[in-house]
Amino acid sequence: MRKRNLFFNIVFSLLGGLLLLFIVLPLMSILLGTTPQTLWLALIDEEVLNSIVITFSAAAVATVLAIFTGVPLAFLLARRKFRGKRLLEALVNLPIVIPHTAAGVALLLVFGRRGLLGQWLTPLGITFTDNFYGIVVGMLFVSLPFLVNLSRESFALVDEELERVALIDGASPWQAFWYVSLPQAWRGVLAGALMMWARGISEFGAVVILAYHPKIVPVLVFERFQGFGLVAAQPVAALLILIALAAFVFLQLSLPKESTD
Repeated sequence: MRKRNLFFNIVFSLLGGLLLLFIVLPLMSILLGTTPQTLWLALIDEEVLNSIVITFSAAAVATVLAIFTGVPLAFLLARRKFRGKRLLEALVNLPIVIPHTAAGVALLLVFGRRGLLGQWLTPLGITFTDNFYGIVVGMLFVSLPFLVNLSRESFALVDEELERVALIDGASPWQAFWYVSLPQAWRGVLAGALMMWARGISEFGAVVILAYHPKIVPVLVFERFQGFGLVAAQPVAALLILIALAAFVFLQLSLPKESTD
């Protein structure tokens, strides 16, 4: 039995190791192929710095907007039963499966100057093409499923009996949510927000169509690769990878630890 288990573990470890190698090898190649000097020159490049600030802040704004709208939706999906719930869950996950360039075209048809909403908002001075707000819209669309799904799963783990007790004791639904449900589920909500933010900073397809300017980091990488080749794009790409890795580590540290009992 032990020999069979050992053989099983070895085979599965080798197969899993191939996949990990597939992930790690390209990342290590770009990081090890970038010298500290070129990385530093990229970091002090004014265009790169502006791009990093825009990328981080736009992803943060998109995440905040999703928190105020996505967390209530996640709670309803976790707690309520209603017709069309499966369809609603599918709609939430739709941005994950839609090619992001196609999502950018769809967003342009709605938020462009001649779009469904854009044609009414443009005379009011509210535009989304080639500005910061367009970047926020693109990031919000493609990354909101991460926040909603993780928040929904976290709310589903909260014991409903605690909420019922609060309601029986005289708490309003708002108070039960704020003082019982949310404190129990906050780690999952935070994990979803961080995952959404991290996904937002790496978005390219939807943003490049709706708001090419001002340039976020992924767009800047593409532009430098297209215009000047691999050598020019590699330091900026390495910076983006390091930022994503730092965000992922922070995300992992924020996740609730599994019980060892």
